[in-house]
Amino acid sequence: MATSSAWTDRLVPAGLLLLTVIPAVGGGLRLGELAGGAPVTADNVRFFDAPVPVVAHIVAATVYCALGAFQFSGGLRRRWPRWHRATGRVLVPCGLVAALTGLWMTLFYDLPPGDGAVLAAERLFFGLGIAASILLGFAAIRRGDVVRHRAWMTRAYAIGLGAGTQALTIGFWVAAVGPPGVDGRAGAMAAGWLINLAVAEWAIRRRPT
Repeated sequence: MATSSAWTDRLVPAGLLLLTVIPAVGGGLRLGELAGGAPVTADNVRFFDAPVPVVAHIVAATVYCALGAFQFSGGLRRRWPRWHRATGRVLVPCGLVAALTGLWMTLFYDLPPGDGAVLAAERLFFGLGIAASILLGFAAIRRGDVVRHRAWMTRAYAIGLGAGTQALTIGFWVAAVGPPGVDGRAGAMAAGWLINLAVAEWAIRRRPT
C-alpha cells in the first residue's frame, strides 16, 4: 500500500508536468516570436498590437501549471507543509493573472482565424470558472476548510491545464477527420476542459475527507 501511494505521489505530478510541456513550448515560441520581431501575420498581429496581456498570460499560466503539479503530491504536502503554503501564495496570483488576461484577450483581441463566437463564449465561461474557483478555494482555506479548499483548487487547476489536454483532443480530431472547422475546433477545445473537470471531480470524490 505504501509503495502504491509513493508511486502515485510521483506519477500524478509527472503526468501533469507532461501536459504542461505542450502549452509551455507553444508559449515559449510565442514569446520568442514577439522578442525576435517575427513577421506580422493574420495569426499574430493581435499579439504585436498589444503584447503585454499575452506575455503576462504565458508566464503566469506556465508557472501556475508547472508549480501547481507538485501540489498534487500528498507526500510532499505532508513532509513540507510550509512549502505547500508558500507555493500556494505564488499560485493564487499566477492563476488569477492567467485567468484575467485570458478574459481580456478574449474580449478585446480580434478573433483569430479558425475561432468563432462559440469558442469565445467557452473561453469566457472557463476563464471566469478558474478565477471563481481560485477565489473560492482561497476563501475556504482562510476559514480553515481544507476539504473545500482542495476541491476548488483542484477544479481551478483542471481548467488551467486545459490547454495541454486540448492539444491532444485537437490532435485526435486531426488524425481522425482532418483539420477541424470553426465548430469542430470549439468542440475539441470544450472536450479538453470537460475531460479535465471530469477527472478532477472523480479525484475530489474519491479523496478521503
